[in-house]
Amino acid sequence: MSSYARALLRALLPVPLLIPLAACGGVPAAQDAKAGAGAVPGFPYTVTNCGVTSTYQAPPQRAVAMNQHATEILLALGLEGKTVGTAYLDDSVLPAYRPAYDKIKVLAKEYPAKEILLGANPDFVYGGYSSAFDKAQGRDREGLAKSGINSRLSVEYCTQGKVGLDQLRTEITEVARTFGVPERGERLIAEEQRRVGAVSARVKDKARPAVFVYDSGEASAFTSGGNGIGNEIVSLAGGTNVFADLDDTFGDVSWEKVIERKPEVVLIYDYGGTTVEAKKQRLLNDPALAQVPAIKNRRFVVLPLSSAVLGVRVADAVESLGGQLHPDAA
Repeated sequence: MSSYARALLRALLPVPLLIPLAACGGVPAAQDAKAGAGAVPGFPYTVTNCGVTSTYQAPPQRAVAMNQHATEILLALGLEGKTVGTAYLDDSVLPAYRPAYDKIKVLAKEYPAKEILLGANPDFVYGGYSSAFDKAQGRDREGLAKSGINSRLSVEYCTQGKVGLDQLRTEITEVARTFGVPERGERLIAEEQRRVGAVSARVKDKARPAVFVYDSGEASAFTSGGNGIGNEIVSLAGGTNVFADLDDTFGDVSWEKVIERKPEVVLIYDYGGTTVEAKKQRLLNDPALAQVPAIKNRRFVVLPLSSAVLGVRVADAVESLGGQLHPDAA
């Protein structure tokens, strides 16, 4: 797959902190029934998420999570009992969540077809990337709403400007509130903030190396821009993203620009069928990159892709990257 295709895919698709879609045609029948059975504490709850306003008369009972980081947010909030389907792992689920994850039906290795998704009889679909709601595949949010299914898209993909800890807080807070467990969200946010704050305090007086994020790419480099949580993770860990001026979450840049910006460290995102070692060799074997400081000095650091998106791994990512960039500050 070309770098452009990967960029388009992500654009359509990208320890925690941070609200779903109101059906255009009204509240789903299942929620109407619950509302008629008696008031649920904290409900009705109305929230606007990525331009879609939803009113919940009661918490969702049959959620499907369409991406790994969406799944892990639900699991971190203890919602496996209300999750009837999951899909699309970038790598392995966190060990702490594995027992709960193994009890949930995997609908597809990547995105489930519309028929399979509807066959799970969800009342809520949670997407981590915009591509989860691909209209061409019949999974668009408006279409789901017409079928009586509420939905949510991670705010990383509808935030104007940079995404940071405020958006993580919003994501966790709203999801927890939607499912009627706001106190669990508050605890999760507090722990994430504590861990991230501890790392930032350790590295605040350290020199900040220039970091080039290498996701993938041959003819060009697919990298992390300035608008995604990945950029914030680099900053919180004590580095500077050399493509922070790229006005996107991810994007393609020329190798000439990589050379011009003289990164001191290459951060490799680990996922999919191409190994970290293969990505290193692609960079090391390119004569044009030989004098780039990071390549010349063989200075590589690694994060799993699942930790570089808006989810419960943000604190994990900041701790890991902070330790790799500043081992003397650990």
